[in-house]
Amino acid sequence: MDTSQPLVLTLTARPSRDEVALLCAELGAAPPGEVVCETGALARADLAAVDALARLKLAATRRGHRIRFHGAGPELRALLTLAGLDGTLDL
Repeated sequence: MDTSQPLVLTLTARPSRDEVALLCAELGAAPPGEVVCETGALARADLAAVDALARLKLAATRRGHRIRFHGAGPELRALLTLAGLDGTLDL
């Protein structure tokens, strides 16, 4: 695997727990490095989206990755700020 480029994860419009679990497994299989999580396809900025991103953040941190969320709209940015996850936003 080329570790000079970030690992890119893409969330679907409404990621299920199973999808998030698969993405977490992908993080677990990758060597530690940069991870970019594309959030632009999320259909709604709600607590389910924040839960999915928090799970990915936790899995990434546990495996030594540095994760950034890219493409978050203003509503999702606001929720991530409230949840304390705004430090992972790509500005």
